[in-house]
Amino acid sequence: MEVSGKIIQVLPLQEGTSTRTGNPWQVQSYVLETQEQYPKKVCFEIFGEERIKANPCKIDDLVTVSFDIESREFNGRWYTSIRAWKVQQGIVAAEPSAQGQPEKTAQPVQPQPAVSNLQTFDQIKNDAPVDDGTDLPF
Repeated sequence: MEVSGKIIQVLPLQEGTSTRTGNPWQVQSYVLETQEQYPKKVCFEIFGEERIKANPCKIDDLVTVSFDIESREFNGRWYTSIRAWKVQQGIVAAEPSAQGQPEKTAQPVQPQPAVSNLQTFDQIKNDAPVDDGTDLPF
């Protein structure tokens, strides 16, 4: 999944050591605001020292973030994280849905003459019969 917008906040770096393996870890979190009519704020994280260094972000950067969403349960409560795996500088335009196909543009509709089997006011007023080409009584 991807989201684009402007970095509005850089949260403090979190560091620790894995209890299972004893390896150190780092997580850097950022808050991005989308550039839509009704902007949304999205907090995402980058896990791992190498990824943090490879994807530097600062406040007011316009970025496109590729991420995975994951939820996990702990003691009966669910926690969801948005973990980025790539951050591109600048707003990246979405690719057309039909791969390699040019997008079709709407063509203006030409007005067509109205065809109706309804009686006109003059026919009703004069009780003139209407011949619609059918033998139906109604």
